[in-house]
Amino acid sequence: MSGPATDDIVVDHLTKQYKKLRAVDDLSFAVRSGRVTGFLGPNGAGKTTTLRMLLGLVTPTAGTATIGGRKYVDLPDPIRRVGAVLEASSAHRGRTGRNHLRMICKAAGLPETRADEVLELTGLTPAAKRKFKGYSLGMKQRLGIAAAMLGDPRVLVLDEPANGLDPEGIRWMRDLLKALAAEGRTVLVSSHLLGEMQLLADDVVIVAAGKLIRQGPVDEVLGSMGTSQVRVRTPQAAELGDALSKLGATVSPQPDGALLVGGVEAAAIGHAAFTASVELHELTPERGDLEQVFLQLTAGMAGIR
Repeated sequence: MSGPATDDIVVDHLTKQYKKLRAVDDLSFAVRSGRVTGFLGPNGAGKTTTLRMLLGLVTPTAGTATIGGRKYVDLPDPIRRVGAVLEASSAHRGRTGRNHLRMICKAAGLPETRADEVLELTGLTPAAKRKFKGYSLGMKQRLGIAAAMLGDPRVLVLDEPANGLDPEGIRWMRDLLKALAAEGRTVLVSSHLLGEMQLLADDVVIVAAGKLIRQGPVDEVLGSMGTSQVRVRTPQAAELGDALSKLGATVSPQPDGALLVGGVEAAAIGHAAFTASVELHELTPERGDLEQVFLQLTAGMAGIR
């Protein structure tokens, strides 16, 4: 098994120009092994183009995208190194899921038994003998992941893998990808489901108009935008609001009677309440919201390309 550093993805000053359209513009970021990295951006941000360049399907105008220091086309036995899903799996309509996977195994020199192993991994064993034409979109997504896992790769690259999955399927995907990352694999996931990405990802890379907007651990990105808030309950909401306004805090009453306070830490709220002789029933810091951060960072940049 290769060491963790050899499984990192590095995008270095990557650019793709299509005549008058610059789909990716001098983009640089790294995806570390043992972590799930969310790749986020509005429609037209250049995410899919970036992934296609990483996988050798599109030639960059400039820059490089490497896996373990090598371009995808230079990887020996790539099916054992990288698994990818760029769209829902496609297969012959009259072929069963199991036979579809067995054909890939045969072409790649993998044992046919691996097909049954990945069917079990992706929860498709009950549908193994069903023909592809009877698969739902969610089942096709699972089949695509099963195909990506045939070579037991150290690196996974997934573009919108939750499309077509119901809530149970989305939770299954989250648990699977977290487990794979915990084994030391490198997992890069593009998705529009920001709430799910906040639960799934360790790190995020946010792009817009082909350029890098922000990258880093999820908690750091959320913290850098000042999105943390504190939930407060008090029978003296008006008095507390007056005290907090003097500190420059924002106070938003909630339908359940609580207050969401931004701009100050919980300790400062507690001190202000004590000074104003206000009784507190709850003082709970709340984690920021990735959707809120995303919209702030990419405001006005969707659909402009």
